[in-house]
Amino acid sequence: MARAATRRKRPSLRHNLQAILLHCNRLFGTDLIPTIDQAIKYTHIVHKNMLSLLKRPLSSSVACRGIIYHAPLTAPLVRAMSSLPSWATVDPADLGSTSDSAYLVPNLVNGEWKTDCKKIIDIIHPLEKNKPPIFRICDVQEDEIKPFVESLRKVPKSGLHNPIKDSHRYVEYGEISRRAGDALCQPNVAEFFTQLIRACVPKSHAQAFGEVKVTSAFLNNFAGDNVRRLAKSFGVPGDHYGQFSVGHRWPYGPVAIVTPFNFPLEIPVLQLMGALYMGNKPVLKPSEQVSIVMEQFIRLLHHCGMETTDVDFLNCQGSVAQQIIMQTPVRLTQFTGSSKVGELLSRATHGKVRLEDAGFDWKVIGPDVGDVDYVAWQCDQDAYASIGQKCSAQSICFIHENWKDRGLMEKMKANALSRKLEDFTVGPTLTVTTKAFLDHTSALGSIAGAEVLWGGKELHTHNIPEKYGAVEPTAVFVPLEELMKLENFDNCTTEIFGPFQVITFYNDDTLDTVLAALEGMSHHLTAAIVSNDVDFCSKVLSHTVNGTTYVGRRARTTGAPQNHWFGPAGDPRGAGIGTPEAIQLVWSCHREIISDNLVTAGWEQPAAT
Repeated sequence: MARAATRRKRPSLRHNLQAILLHCNRLFGTDLIPTIDQAIKYTHIVHKNMLSLLKRPLSSSVACRGIIYHAPLTAPLVRAMSSLPSWATVDPADLGSTSDSAYLVPNLVNGEWKTDCKKIIDIIHPLEKNKPPIFRICDVQEDEIKPFVESLRKVPKSGLHNPIKDSHRYVEYGEISRRAGDALCQPNVAEFFTQLIRACVPKSHAQAFGEVKVTSAFLNNFAGDNVRRLAKSFGVPGDHYGQFSVGHRWPYGPVAIVTPFNFPLEIPVLQLMGALYMGNKPVLKPSEQVSIVMEQFIRLLHHCGMETTDVDFLNCQGSVAQQIIMQTPVRLTQFTGSSKVGELLSRATHGKVRLEDAGFDWKVIGPDVGDVDYVAWQCDQDAYASIGQKCSAQSICFIHENWKDRGLMEKMKANALSRKLEDFTVGPTLTVTTKAFLDHTSALGSIAGAEVLWGGKELHTHNIPEKYGAVEPTAVFVPLEELMKLENFDNCTTEIFGPFQVITFYNDDTLDTVLAALEGMSHHLTAAIVSNDVDFCSKVLSHTVNGTTYVGRRARTTGAPQNHWFGPAGDPRGAGIGTPEAIQLVWSCHREIISDNLVTAGWEQPAAT
């Protein structure tokens, strides 16, 4: 009896699922499965053997807030709970495993997936130069663009739907968005895209999973009636009886979307869905290095009910995409990427573009010192998360001298040096070679009074291909007075798309010099003012223009979620992303319809004017 009384009760299925959720939260920094009830729901669709495993007690349990936490419960076990999605045509685990059967990413035109092209491009493994390609793409050539040209020419300027024509499609896209958002909330689908992203752009699991989470939240935001609310009209009374005017949001019809490599899912999905919601027919041209991600997402959209002819999907070089845009009645091209390419597109299309291009993003840390550990951590995240390959990455940091003896720089350096290739907190830079990165570091380090604070070296042990970069997180200090010199300013404010930042100090007397530096920068995407001093923040805000600016002790330049506007300011071609206002601005134009129906009794013709 005594032994029976002391025997530990066998953990229930609910307890084991609680352990899974707790472990996921600790491992990924967020909930993989939102609730216990959802977790139980998902266990009914997994393999019987896995369900049986979940019902068994797991070893090495420790008490944690009243929940049994099982230490051996690892991420691979959680990920194994569900199988490959039914609509998927590739397994991320197979990418780069064999050259004989590398997955071939097709093109989509007029509702048909096609692999009949003259040229195939291998997408090399970003981490292992001696491994087979991770996938191949059907690279459309200039003499093969006719199907894409014809597809876009079929689209009227009035779009596939508008507030008067085929308005049922607004409702249908609300349902498609709901289904797609729900799919990305399912653990197996979320992990499928997370691993697909990481295969193309090596980054930490938390960064890749965060991209999936933001995309899912965006899709859920526009479920139900929220798509048609994007096209909400407004009315104004007229001058006389029977007259009134109504302002509508009208689509452009045929449009093009060109997207970058660094966010293979989030950026193209948010822009693609915005275009579709408003009634446009887009041709999507993703970066070749990551095109497999959006190919699979479009298959998910088809699974969720989207017509196969609503989107064309194009793999090609930039010059070929430009030919398609120029030879078709594309009314708008939305481009996210380098400022150089953005300007070329702007000239080629006579300004019919919306740009979310380069961002040399600044952070100003104010005179009020506090929460040093947090500020140091956020600086590290802003400069080096996703290996610095974010258009919103912290490129330059102006630090008030009050922080000099408070350990901020030492903590920032320690955080940077803790990053390692093993967990992908450092890794390949896909558009900056090691030589170009180190040459830029050397150029800034040679400025009078400048010094390399940390980094400035190639990664010690790696097998990253030579066409990519492999460098340590780097910071270069440049004195403010030297930075402002004409011969240095452009070089100090050149964006390096990798783990690189410039650091300088200022004081109360040189704040106006800092504001002059911010005024002199050419692009104005994100910014951060790290201060709780209202007067200080107001002064900096009133003299700057960056489109997405964070203010306060927790201010950051990166990590923009789906719940607020993200985009540049100061350029009439600027494109926003994520919010209803951004979608309306980028993917629709204003149309005013004035109704004037009634001729009053007794009307008499007036004299000619």
